[in-house]
Amino acid sequence: MKNNLLFKTALIIVIALLLLIPTAMINDLIYERENTQQLAVEEVSSKWGAEQTLTGPILSIPYYKYIKQYSKKDSAEKIIQIKEYIHFLPDVLDVNSSLKPEKRYRGIYEIVVYNSNIQFSGKFNSIELSNIDIPIKDILFDKAFVTIGINDLRGIEKQIDLNWNKENVSFNPGTVTNDIVNSGINADVKIGINDKTSYEFSFNLDLKGSQLLHFIPVGKTSDFKMESVWNNPSFNGAFLPDSRNVSESGFNAHWNIIHLNRNYPQVWVGSNHSVKDAAFGVDLLLPIDNYQKSTRTIKYAILFIALTFMVFFFVEILNKKFIHPIQYILVGFALIIFFSLLLALSEHIKFNYAFILSAILTLILITGYVKAILKSNNLTFLISGVLAILYTFIFVIIQLQDYALLIGSIGLFIILGIVMYFSRKIDWYNINLDKNN
Repeated sequence: MKNNLLFKTALIIVIALLLLIPTAMINDLIYERENTQQLAVEEVSSKWGAEQTLTGPILSIPYYKYIKQYSKKDSAEKIIQIKEYIHFLPDVLDVNSSLKPEKRYRGIYEIVVYNSNIQFSGKFNSIELSNIDIPIKDILFDKAFVTIGINDLRGIEKQIDLNWNKENVSFNPGTVTNDIVNSGINADVKIGINDKTSYEFSFNLDLKGSQLLHFIPVGKTSDFKMESVWNNPSFNGAFLPDSRNVSESGFNAHWNIIHLNRNYPQVWVGSNHSVKDAAFGVDLLLPIDNYQKSTRTIKYAILFIALTFMVFFFVEILNKKFIHPIQYILVGFALIIFFSLLLALSEHIKFNYAFILSAILTLILITGYVKAILKSNNLTFLISGVLAILYTFIFVIIQLQDYALLIGSIGLFIILGIVMYFSRKIDWYNINLDKNN
């Protein structure tokens, strides 16, 4: 084994590849722990209130539609009366929202929930039916109602009253029709028949939810304002804020959206249009996602193993220090344990501190073992120095997410150049690993 370079090289490669098996197991463990965290989030959300998306207000008026139906038995024709709905969106919509986030815990897992106070106001300029080919006699104006879409009704904290042209109307649970939203509340309202009256509305909504709050712009002109003491928001969805201010004390944001920005009209019949693709809002992010960073770190496991084994191999060649395959395996396991330590520690302390502590513990373990088997301070310093540089390199890449590919590619290029430089004078055809020859 000492004198057969090809055999030794092949054996080292096989050991390195076999070490990817426990690496994959740790990667699966990260995925499992992440799923456990998600289950904890869902459990808390199910009792507090899930992610919320608010739609509306939408004014709907039912009407009778008549269709022909033929009997298969005698081919007789008869007229069937069905009820459908005309939907009107407001001309002006103003929404002011204030979020008060809280952190809840389920075991070791941290979950963000919030209380919100949301003030809606606006108006429908008039109920225009001239563009709708429906006879007036078939329209049930006395059955008109307003719908507010709310994803999770468990988040409603107080009774909601709609101020409709200075008249207060209480909302009822549920939706009358699923044409636009499947979950929400509704209130009966009074409207005239083909008059030019404008209808002003307003209501306050105290709503609980978890992590995410989205709105759907239904106004011809929609103006949204949001503020919170949360200092790590992620604005997402179909529209980004026109202006925003994020500081250590919180954030405030403003959206102004017109009907030309979305892909549905102000008036339509039935379920001809969908509004959900226009949702936008804020995600109250936790400052650190340790599972995502652990996953990114373990992708470099093969780099850790390959470079460490390469240094050991060159130590054997250049210094006639024989290293047994079992010793390669033990050092490889020490490298793999780093990722397990990182995962475990990052669930209890900040990820950066967990990375540094795991790296220091692993370096101490490998340095002590290498000193014992090589009995050389210089070689021990060389191997521990290489590992320290490698851990620092990976740590920097994890911090620079946007530039990770660039920095990683440059780093690997430099590493390859260094290896090629130090191996340029080795006569690979006349290498004898036996230190006695």
